Amino acid sequence: MAEERAAPLRLGSTAPNFTTDTSNGPITFHDYIGNSWAILFSHPDDFTPICTTELGAFAKLEPEFTARGVKLIGLSANGTESHKAWIKDIDEVTGSKLTFPIISDPERKIAYQYDMVDYQDTTNVDSKGMALTIRSVFIIDPAKKIRLIMTYPASTGRNTAEVLRVIDALQTTEKHGVTTPINWLPGDDVVIPPPVSTEDAQKKFGEVRVVKPYLRFTNIEKK
Repeated sequence: MAEERAAPLRLGSTAPNFTTDTSNGPITFHDYIGNSWAILFSHPDDFTPICTTELGAFAKLEPEFTARGVKLIGLSANGTESHKAWIKDIDEVTGSKLTFPIISDPERKIAYQYDMVDYQDTTNVDSKGMALTIRSVFIIDPAKKIRLIMTYPASTGRNTAEVLRVIDALQTTEKHGVTTPINWLPGDDVVIPPPVSTEDAQKKFGEVRVVKPYLRFTNIEKK
């Protein structure tokens, strides 16, 4: 298959829309997202070890994402019937009950749209010599804008706790007009953005801890 590289996707890009078959039936991606947040994550191949552990972990954590108004959707470079058979393995091996859709993309059409293909590792191909997808994560907001992109090589499994943490951070910063420091978790202090004066921050949040004029903390949970 010839390369079909689309324009590079950046933070703030509109997530490309597509209509495709999934393990749960046909979908149009933007309609699937609706007014929710969404996490689109890709996998190299069905019936592979790392992907099996990842999908089981996401399935177990799905109630946490749902509670935050987030829909999950996977992608793997195989067809629908293969996905359905693989889901049985995933549930058996990991003790999960996977219900979110897995996109069928045997021709890599969506993978190329989202630049989910490894252009460096030429050994990362299927039995037909077609490039397999790498482990990409896209967090997409209700306006269909890409808010975060993470990319892992096929050899390295992802961290579901980090994906959930980033969702919490994105939703917190958007809701309260703050930013989050290194390793932030819900309940931790947040940072006042530099354009906001300390006086205005105190009016809005109450107590503000000033470390440097440019580094000011508050705790929105204690307000």
